[in-house]
Amino acid sequence: MRLLLDTHAAIWVLVSPHLLNDRIRGLIAAAEDGVYVSAVSVWEIAIKHALKKRDAPPFSGTEAVGYFRQGGFKLLGVTPEHAAAVETLPLLHGDPFDRLLIAQALTEPLRLVTHNTKLAAYSDTIITF
Repeated sequence: MRLLLDTHAAIWVLVSPHLLNDRIRGLIAAAEDGVYVSAVSVWEIAIKHALKKRDAPPFSGTEAVGYFRQGGFKLLGVTPEHAAAVETLPLLHGDPFDRLLIAQALTEPLRLVTHNTKLAAYSDTIITF
């Protein structure tokens, strides 16, 4: 199984693994085909960190890239096909970061791991916790 971590899931793996339940920790540990973090998540981290948002991660986008690589995650770039796939998604959720992550997961295909239960409406391949 190939997993794509949503931004908050990727951050939690690094700084708050206790926020992930046992099932998700087990899936991540057993993902023989790789655990991916998207450039979209790095972009979101960089923006929130630079703006010093209330929910900003405790590290910058540049630091995130290093931490994700050190953690053994595969980094997924954004392709034109990913961007174009966003237009085929129903308007169930308006967050542009999440919509692009969903498009990536469906295009690749990857199983998106997210704490946002609203995203499960897009596909039965999305794993929520």
